[in-house]
Amino acid sequence: MMEFHGTTFDRPEFNRLIADIESQKINMVITKDLSRLGRDYIKTGYYIENYFPENQVRYVSILDGIDTYSETVNNDITPFKAILNDMYAKDISKKIRSVFKEKQKQGEYLCSTPAYRIQKRF
Repeated sequence: MMEFHGTTFDRPEFNRLIADIESQKINMVITKDLSRLGRDYIKTGYYIENYFPENQVRYVSILDGIDTYSETVNNDITPFKAILNDMYAKDISKKIRSVFKEKQKQGEYLCSTPAYRIQKRF
Protein backbone atom coordinates (compact mmCIF):
# COMPACT_ATOMS: atom_id res chain seq x y z
CA MET A 1 0.00 0.00 0.00
CA MET A 2 1.41 3.36 -1.01
CA GLU A 3 1.42 6.26 1.40
CA PHE A 4 0.79 9.81 0.31
CA HIS A 5 1.88 12.85 2.26
CA GLY A 6 0.76 16.45 2.44
CA THR A 7 4.08 17.64 1.06
CA THR A 8 2.89 16.70 -2.42
CA PHE A 9 -0.32 17.60 -4.17
CA ASP A 10 -0.09 14.55 -6.42
CA ARG A 11 -2.32 12.43 -4.20
CA PRO A 12 -5.19 10.30 -5.54
CA GLU A 13 -7.86 11.84 -3.33
CA PHE A 14 -6.63 15.38 -3.93
CA ASN A 15 -6.69 14.71 -7.68
CA ARG A 16 -10.25 13.45 -7.29
CA LEU A 17 -11.13 16.65 -5.39
CA ILE A 18 -9.78 18.76 -8.25
CA ALA A 19 -11.70 16.68 -10.79
CA ASP A 20 -14.90 17.15 -8.76
CA ILE A 21 -14.29 20.91 -8.59
CA GLU A 22 -13.74 21.11 -12.33
CA SER A 23 -16.89 19.13 -13.03
CA GLN A 24 -18.72 21.49 -10.61
CA LYS A 25 -19.79 18.69 -8.27
CA ILE A 26 -18.56 20.60 -5.23
CA ASN A 27 -18.20 24.24 -4.31
CA MET A 28 -16.72 24.05 -0.81
CA VAL A 29 -13.61 22.42 0.65
CA ILE A 30 -13.34 21.93 4.42
CA THR A 31 -10.23 20.73 6.23
CA LYS A 32 -9.42 20.21 9.88
CA ASP A 33 -6.49 22.61 9.53
CA LEU A 34 -4.49 24.23 6.76
CA SER A 35 -1.77 21.55 6.83
CA ARG A 36 -4.38 18.96 5.75
CA LEU A 37 -4.80 20.79 2.46
CA GLY A 38 -1.05 20.68 1.88
CA ARG A 39 2.33 21.52 3.34
CA ASP A 40 3.90 23.08 0.26
CA TYR A 41 3.28 26.75 0.96
CA ILE A 42 3.56 27.86 -2.67
CA LYS A 43 0.98 25.39 -3.98
CA THR A 44 -1.23 25.80 -0.91
CA GLY A 45 -1.24 29.53 -1.54
CA TYR A 46 -2.03 28.96 -5.21
CA TYR A 47 -5.09 26.87 -4.38
CA ILE A 48 -6.40 29.24 -1.71
CA GLU A 49 -5.62 32.53 -3.49
CA ASN A 50 -6.18 31.58 -7.14
CA TYR A 51 -7.62 28.18 -7.97
CA PHE A 52 -10.48 28.05 -5.46
CA PRO A 53 -11.72 31.62 -6.15
CA GLU A 54 -11.46 31.13 -9.93
CA ASN A 55 -13.68 28.05 -9.58
CA GLN A 56 -16.09 29.66 -7.07
CA VAL A 57 -14.99 27.27 -4.30
CA ARG A 58 -15.18 28.30 -0.66
CA TYR A 59 -12.31 27.03 1.52
CA VAL A 60 -12.70 26.56 5.28
CA SER A 61 -10.02 25.46 7.74
CA ILE A 62 -11.80 24.70 11.00
CA LEU A 63 -8.98 24.87 13.56
CA ASP A 64 -7.22 27.79 11.86
CA GLY A 65 -10.42 29.82 11.56
CA ILE A 66 -9.89 30.40 7.85
CA ASP A 67 -12.95 30.99 5.69
CA THR A 68 -12.50 32.45 2.23
CA TYR A 69 -16.19 33.35 2.14
CA SER A 70 -15.80 35.98 4.85
CA GLU A 71 -13.09 38.53 5.51
CA THR A 72 -11.33 37.56 8.73
CA VAL A 73 -8.01 38.35 10.36
CA ASN A 74 -7.09 34.66 10.10
CA ASN A 75 -7.35 34.86 6.32
CA ASP A 76 -4.64 37.55 6.39
CA ILE A 77 -2.15 35.30 8.22
CA THR A 78 -2.89 32.22 6.12
CA PRO A 79 0.30 32.59 4.01
CA PHE A 80 2.41 32.60 7.17
CA LYS A 81 0.69 29.48 8.48
CA ALA A 82 1.34 27.79 5.14
CA ILE A 83 5.05 28.66 5.38
CA LEU A 84 5.23 27.28 8.91
CA ASN A 85 3.54 24.03 7.80
CA ASP A 86 6.09 23.73 4.97
CA MET A 87 9.01 24.38 7.34
CA TYR A 88 7.67 21.86 9.86
CA ALA A 89 7.44 19.13 7.21
CA LYS A 90 11.04 19.78 6.10
CA ASP A 91 12.32 19.92 9.69
CA ILE A 92 10.67 16.67 10.77
CA SER A 93 11.97 14.96 7.63
CA LYS A 94 15.55 15.99 8.51
CA LYS A 95 15.11 14.74 12.07
CA ILE A 96 13.78 11.36 10.95
CA ARG A 97 16.65 10.90 8.47
CA SER A 98 19.12 11.81 11.21
CA VAL A 99 17.68 9.17 13.55
CA PHE A 100 17.83 6.50 10.83
CA LYS A 101 21.45 7.40 10.00
CA GLU A 102 22.43 7.14 13.66
CA LYS A 103 20.68 3.77 14.04
CA GLN A 104 22.38 2.58 10.87
CA LYS A 105 25.80 3.62 12.23
CA GLN A 106 25.11 1.66 15.41
CA GLY A 107 24.13 -1.42 13.41
CA GLU A 108 20.53 -1.45 14.60
CA TYR A 109 17.82 -3.23 12.65
CA LEU A 110 15.85 -0.63 10.69
CA CYS A 111 12.88 -2.61 9.38
CA SER A 112 9.56 -2.65 11.22
CA THR A 113 9.18 -6.44 11.02
CA PRO A 114 12.14 -8.53 12.17
CA ALA A 115 13.49 -11.26 9.93
CA TYR A 116 12.43 -14.86 10.59
CA ARG A 117 13.38 -16.09 14.12
CA ILE A 118 14.91 -12.77 15.16
CA GLN A 119 13.45 -11.03 18.17
CA LYS A 120 13.06 -7.30 18.10
CA ARG A 121 14.43 -5.52 21.17
CA PHE A 122 13.07 -2.21 22.39
